[in-house]
Amino acid sequence: MDLNSQAGIATDVGVSKGQSPPARAINGRSPKALLQAMFREERFFLILSVFIGIYSGLAVVCFRFAIGWCRLYLLGSGAVLSPTRLLLAPTLAGLVIAVLVIHVFPLARGSGVNQTKAALYIYNGYIPFRTAVGKFITAALAIGSGHSLGPEDPSLQIGACLASVMGRQMRLSRDRMRLIAPVGAAAGLAAAFNAPISAVLFVIEEVIGRWTVGILGSVVLSAVSSVVVMRWFLSSEPLFRIPAVQLERPSELIAYAILGVVGGLAAVVFSTGIATLRPKFKALPLWTQYFQPAVAGLLIGMIAVFGAPQIMGAGYEAMDEAMHGRFTWQFLALLAGLKIVATLLSFVSGTPGGMFAPTLFIGAMLGASVGGVEHILLPHLSGSPGTYALVGMGVLFAGFLRAPMTSVFMVLEVSGNYSIILPVIVANTIAYVISRGLQPIAIFDALTRQDGLELPSMEEQREEGILRVEDAMRPADGRVLDAQETVDQALRAAESSAAEEFLVRLSPSGWNSVTTEQLRAMAKEGKVQASLGSQLPILQIPSLHPDLSLETALRYVDRWPLVPVVSRADARKLEGVITQRDVLERYREFGES
Repeated sequence: MDLNSQAGIATDVGVSKGQSPPARAINGRSPKALLQAMFREERFFLILSVFIGIYSGLAVVCFRFAIGWCRLYLLGSGAVLSPTRLLLAPTLAGLVIAVLVIHVFPLARGSGVNQTKAALYIYNGYIPFRTAVGKFITAALAIGSGHSLGPEDPSLQIGACLASVMGRQMRLSRDRMRLIAPVGAAAGLAAAFNAPISAVLFVIEEVIGRWTVGILGSVVLSAVSSVVVMRWFLSSEPLFRIPAVQLERPSELIAYAILGVVGGLAAVVFSTGIATLRPKFKALPLWTQYFQPAVAGLLIGMIAVFGAPQIMGAGYEAMDEAMHGRFTWQFLALLAGLKIVATLLSFVSGTPGGMFAPTLFIGAMLGASVGGVEHILLPHLSGSPGTYALVGMGVLFAGFLRAPMTSVFMVLEVSGNYSIILPVIVANTIAYVISRGLQPIAIFDALTRQDGLELPSMEEQREEGILRVEDAMRPADGRVLDAQETVDQALRAAESSAAEEFLVRLSPSGWNSVTTEQLRAMAKEGKVQASLGSQLPILQIPSLHPDLSLETALRYVDRWPLVPVVSRADARKLEGVITQRDVLERYREFGES
């Protein structure tokens, strides 16, 4: 840009000689444009992820305070809650929530996980700001009044929505906008759980389904910054505290394996109930939707009045009591069953709220109950009630939400106890396998399809068979020629074969190809004594390896009719060849199988 152009710009923005340019424009460029010019979009996205984490952390802190205030004003602060409040608070709150969801915040319905995935795969990262406001208000009112739901999933969606708003304000590219919702989701979930590792794993494992350096860096930065903010206002302590676990005998793992079996079956019952009842409730006449949350709240209040107020809300206090042996194993089992019923009532009625906390509650009660029974039958077991409760939390998480890796690290982070990892891995794996075998469709996938959406199933993608180059390659039809052979020798070898195209091994390494017609043309030009390598094009054919995915071969088989497949140990050792026809036929066979 010349001086005249600069002067023209300065005149346009009203900058006179000797004055500083206004903050809104420097050389005709906004501060945002200067930032984007200063940093590449990848680095700019990383910096933006930090701010997404900060704002998400602040939003989650406010959300937790709002839940606490709602609980205080609606249910009271006494150790013994009033039966009248237990009945009226969730019922009246259900009426208010129904009106808000139907008329003001229709996108606030549900847990928020599938809505975040939809923003990534369908809406190019767009989530209206009204959704965050609606989720904040309705979920805080529902959880605070005693509906059996949790704050983690709404926090995830609130973070995703704030990230979407910031991305639109910064006018990010479409690809970055698609990824910004999961970045905010990780921030919201990390702040809600006080568990950044679990949040990162869950978003990558169940929302994005893949990761690169850029994606991982952004998700980690947002999760860490949100947890720092949350701990500044609340606490850095883990949710639960239990003594260190010591396995005195390896045979004790059998006790945790039994818990994995029981937890896997409970997870199937829980997910089947939701998948079955939810479409039936949605199919009821429209006017009933005004009363469904209220009726669910009334029934939950009745359960509380009749002796189980622990099932109301997220239930973290009851989980802590169960870990410290405050309940009998019979009452723990009863609480697990009642929590399943209460959560079914709240969720299928359309009340906004999350499934994470109820899942942890059911798992904790079930784990402590199974542990209590096993201690009666086998008194020598060294695990405490808290140990079994924590393992049970991971078991239900793995079996119900079907996030096996997240379930392991979630237990470690919420307890701050890494000595529990071996029992957790054993029990979670068994629960996941049982749930996967008895309930082929994961709960989030089932809910998505009930809503008429087709989002990618991360579990199905993990279970898909992978086609590799070795599945489609075949032996070379003719003899492999050598670049040091003469054209005459190569032509005689080609004419004695039925093949039309031949691979040529170059020296010292590399591959090329030649057809019989090309060899005959070289012979007519009098090049019969020339080396074959000197007559071939300089551009070499890329080689593949047998273990590469078949998708990789698609990048080459349309440009080269014959692609060599070589050994990783010796690039001159030909394992086979692959063509475009080989790839397409293998895909067709795979689709028909």
